[in-house]
Amino acid sequence: MHRRPGLSARLGLTLSYAGFLAVAGALLLAVVWMFLLRHVPDNSQGLLGISPNRYLLVRTFAPAAAMAMAFLLAFGLLGGWILAGRMLAPLTQITAAARRAGNGSLSHRIRMKGSQDEFRELSDAFDSMLDQLESHVAEQQRFAANASHELRTPLAISRTLLDVARKDPTRDRGDLLERLYAVNTRAIGLTEALLLLSRSDRATFTRESVDLSLIAEEAAETLLPLAEQRRTTLDVTGVAAPAGGSAELLLRMVTNLVQNAVVHNLPDGGTVTVHTEAYRDTSVLRVENTGRRLPPGLVPTLTEPFRRGTDRVRTDEHAGVGLGLAIVHSIVRAHEGTLDLVPRPDGGLLVTVRLPRTP
Repeated sequence: MHRRPGLSARLGLTLSYAGFLAVAGALLLAVVWMFLLRHVPDNSQGLLGISPNRYLLVRTFAPAAAMAMAFLLAFGLLGGWILAGRMLAPLTQITAAARRAGNGSLSHRIRMKGSQDEFRELSDAFDSMLDQLESHVAEQQRFAANASHELRTPLAISRTLLDVARKDPTRDRGDLLERLYAVNTRAIGLTEALLLLSRSDRATFTRESVDLSLIAEEAAETLLPLAEQRRTTLDVTGVAAPAGGSAELLLRMVTNLVQNAVVHNLPDGGTVTVHTEAYRDTSVLRVENTGRRLPPGLVPTLTEPFRRGTDRVRTDEHAGVGLGLAIVHSIVRAHEGTLDLVPRPDGGLLVTVRLPRTP
């Protein structure tokens, strides 16, 4: 941004210091004049008939006062310049770090040393901002790379199937169409998931009062055939849990959690429990499922986009696109809530969503 040139902060502080000393010196001289020289008689006999008189004192005092004022002004300029430089040195480091960040270098940190003061608080806040910004940029880069790979895969499969059909006209067209339909369905599902993830990240939705218990019952009713197919018991318990947000997004959040719990479960005889409750300022949704024990290092990464959790039990029919929990995390964050994933000691996962409660 173009701005008109002006005084630097260091020069401004220097002039302020020098001006303050000059004013203080002038006030001191005025005090001397008022309380000392005015009591000296202005006659040839001087005070108590003894010289010097006021005229002689003024002639003697005035040059010394002028020299003192000149010294104070020079000392104020020099000392002010040095003090201003020392005071603004931390700000120079912060400015240099900000320029490096503006040029794309997000790995640099100020890490200012010294006692805690306003400049240290500013540098620590700037370092924390760079940490979050670098993490966000890295996450977006991984997301873009993974998304391009995931979107390219069905297109490459479709092209391969079409090439095979073109080179072998005698190939069964019904099988070809079935495979193309499956690949196209997967591509559409991935695209819709990406659009939903982008929408929830922007948090551009109208907030309304939503009962999480009703949302949980609707999601469970939708996924009951899948649970029966996989011989998994699906239960919904709890009380009304009002929360403010988008009913569509919250339904998708609960649906993703319940579907994730059903798919990533035991091959036979598994259970999924959905429970809602409300506290004074928070509405809580818990989704708990049985399953195999999860590695400790796997759970924190499950909310990353395209993280499919290869160590978890699932079938090829419900392989998904790896965005289920990433969408849940994005929706929870857009609703100013928290998402906690805890592995169960006996196997499986306990997911807890906490959202601000509406009156």
